[in-house]
Amino acid sequence: MTQASWRLDIPAAEEALRTLKGARAVLMPTHQNVDADGLASPLAIASALGELGIRAIPILSDGVLPPSLRFLPEVERVLAYGVDPLPEYDALCLSDCSDRRRLGRFYADDPRRVDGSIPIINIDHHVTNDRFGLVNIVEPNAAATAEIVAEILRVWGTELTLPIAQCLLAGIYGDTLGLRTPATTARTMRTAADLVDAGANPAPIVDALFRLKSRSTVCLWQRALANVQWTGSVIWAELTNNILADCNAQASEAEGLVNFLAGTEGSLVAAILFANGDGWRVSLRSLNEDVDVAEIAKAFGGGGHPRAAGCQVTGGEAEKMAFLRQVNELAAPSNVVTF
Repeated sequence: MTQASWRLDIPAAEEALRTLKGARAVLMPTHQNVDADGLASPLAIASALGELGIRAIPILSDGVLPPSLRFLPEVERVLAYGVDPLPEYDALCLSDCSDRRRLGRFYADDPRRVDGSIPIINIDHHVTNDRFGLVNIVEPNAAATAEIVAEILRVWGTELTLPIAQCLLAGIYGDTLGLRTPATTARTMRTAADLVDAGANPAPIVDALFRLKSRSTVCLWQRALANVQWTGSVIWAELTNNILADCNAQASEAEGLVNFLAGTEGSLVAAILFANGDGWRVSLRSLNEDVDVAEIAKAFGGGGHPRAAGCQVTGGEAEKMAFLRQVNELAAPSNVVTF
């Protein structure tokens, strides 16, 4: 199936820049459990705004920098929420964040931070984005938020420096698994090629995101794979805080595991359940074009993309199993309504 094309809303991109130029400081909180696209995109935007003399500060909303993202250019400028002092700001720029609740502790500690009283620029590619910004640049047919940011920076007249190009390529590679997902289009590849022409190097990106792994990551995968279970056509594994502690690992080290499970014969949905204080944070994947995990996640207050989505399950063991049974029912072919 051919991915639909998209066109940047140029007036919205121009309005975003006008809004950001009027700010003394722009805070750029990432979504929780940040991935390559979620951190590389704000880093690229911050560098672009810096060219214009605009102070922009990326901040990790849950205070955790995944080891696999330490290679990103200028990552040292990123603050950690709850660790570094929160700077004063009068504008927010959110990228790759479909829902303000995905801002983790930054949101949970004070939801008023993102109630609209401070202008928000919302740049995203999730189909479930609820357009919460003063300016919304949401393109669900883009393969990655970094792909959208690359177009925005062209409109802004940004000089495509090596750090910006490397960040944008990392964001695209992260969300497309190295230009391999169904969302990858010819346009995505042309954008990636333009970034390589600007000096970006795919090799360290591929190494950091897909090849190199720590002992703790191998331990985590070993423990998870040893306890893989099935609920109907749903293949799943659970990671508890005890497993993370035993492996001296962070939850982000298991993010690729759900993609691995999604390729299992006989499965319609793959899920990784990360235990937390409220229940479980769930990552969902499907390779089946007839199964939309974004719609499934939406039924539980989550969201994402048709092939990759997530949600939070609150409760105990009974609620967890009820959730898995319901996912199986929603994914089943018999669940499709015909008229």
